[in-house]
Amino acid sequence: MANKFGATSTTEDVLAGVDLRGKRVLVTGVSAGLGVETARTLAAHGAWVVGTARDLAKAEKATAHVRADAKNGGGIELIQLDLASLKSARAAADKLVKDGKTFDVVIANAGVMVPPFGKTVDGFETQIGTNYLGHFVFVNRIAKLIADGGRFVSLASSGHRFSDVSLDDPNFEKTAYEPWTGYGRSKTANVLFAVEFDRRHKARGVRATAVHPGGIQTELGRHMDADAIPAMLKNINAELAAAGKPPYAFKTVPQGAATSVWAGFVAKADDVGGLYCEDCNLSTVTDGVINPAAGGVRAYALDGEHAKALWAKGEEWASETF
Repeated sequence: MANKFGATSTTEDVLAGVDLRGKRVLVTGVSAGLGVETARTLAAHGAWVVGTARDLAKAEKATAHVRADAKNGGGIELIQLDLASLKSARAAADKLVKDGKTFDVVIANAGVMVPPFGKTVDGFETQIGTNYLGHFVFVNRIAKLIADGGRFVSLASSGHRFSDVSLDDPNFEKTAYEPWTGYGRSKTANVLFAVEFDRRHKARGVRATAVHPGGIQTELGRHMDADAIPAMLKNINAELAAAGKPPYAFKTVPQGAATSVWAGFVAKADDVGGLYCEDCNLSTVTDGVINPAAGGVRAYALDGEHAKALWAKGEEWASETF
């Protein structure tokens, strides 16, 4: 798949010359970081964005420049959605279904990363409950609103390389909680969700893909120990140097949001459907290396049977069949 974009491409680079007038897009998590930039660039190119946020007051302030930059009929409206509550996920979805307006693209952007151990309202470990299960229920409830030929983009992470999803111990009841393991589990789940969603909906032209935005310094990292970051980067760079690769570089927010936009609007649907993308390109399977900066996707995250098994577990956990 020939592609002129890469790790340093921005949202404006990938949408240069692209007219999104008449498109409706749903983006979760528009109160900070990647979600706000994703909404901004889409509205600036003429799309109407429905953005979700747990804290609507915060989102209103964060998206003021989205409205200011909107052109050609583009704009944004907000709805309340707390992904750590299945009641909230269902209420937000039901509101959209009642409204009946279709979406061309749904981007599951919201998430949490390495918080202290905690549980969602429904009793699930915070990361698997928020990053995966909340989106699983919300997106599946509005799946019929994705227009034929539309797309679903699930934000995953290279952090999926830390750990496979746990189907029998999602809440760390049998093992000690480790934040990065929990994050890895939830991000592997985000990839597997896209894999199975794609299989279930591609007959009507709806394709799903998972994306890694890259390492970006946003609010997502608010739970990380600031003193531990230099040591982590030192280890990552030592491994990269040993592999003959340049040092790790953080992306800007517009660079980080670029892959979501590229996968949703620029890449050919058949090229990315059911797969994992990073740096505005399709990724390759690279097992055996844990270092998330090494790039690539683990085979377990793209395994179709594994994706089916997680889907069944998701339905069991949510007590809801899709």
